[in-house]
Parts: sequence; structure tokens; C-alpha cells
Amino acid sequence: MTKGVSTFLLRQRAFLKLYMITLTEQEKMYGLDYLDELEKKFDRFGYRPNHSEIYKSLHELIDDGILERYSKTKQGKKYQKVIYYQIKNPDEARRYKKMLKSELERSSGLLQKALKDNYS
Repeated sequence: MTKGVSTFLLRQRAFLKLYMITLTEQEKMYGLDYLDELEKKFDRFGYRPNHSEIYKSLHELIDDGILERYSKTKQGKKYQKVIYYQIKNPDEARRYKKMLKSELERSSGLLQKALKDNYS
């Protein structure tokens, strides 16, 4: 069983970390960017991750050596610093995503079975 994964369905934090790795692979982002992107992706499902879960997930990815953070002056703001995130260890990021893929497939199978068995 993978670290951070439930024995029944994938936990929210692992789910968020997966998306944060993928979003960071696509571009360097700051914390509220993740929240905005995830809200757009999952609004139609009624899922809105909260601010604190986003940052807890980012901090765990830093602690795991997958992401790193750096500060940059915000464009148009002389003194306002923004914290951005980038991939620190691409191999570890790939390993984590691979591990989560099998858990997502297993969780999806459980959900599909429940739908079939109870609503067919």
C-alpha cells in the first residue's frame, strides 16, 4: 500500500498532490494558482479543495523532495514577493505519479463495481 493512501479509496491529499505535480510539470506556479486551476477542473463535480489542503499538500511535496519553492517579486509590485513552486526531483515526481496511478485504477474499479451492483 502506498504512503498517504487509504485502504478503500484514494485520500484527498494524495489526489491533490498528484494534480500539483502535474500542474507544476506544465508550468511554475504559486499557491493560489493551484487552487484556481483545481477549482476550474472540478467545479462541475462539486469538489472545491480548500486553501489549507492546497498548502499542506505543497508542503508535503517539498518535504518529500519532489517540489522546491522560491520567491520572486510579483510583476508590477516593487516589494511584494510571491512563492513559486517547481519540480526539484523529476524522477521522484514520476515515481509518485506511477504509484498513484495504480491506486486510482483500484479506486475506480471499486466505484464502478458499486455503481453496477447497486444501480443496474
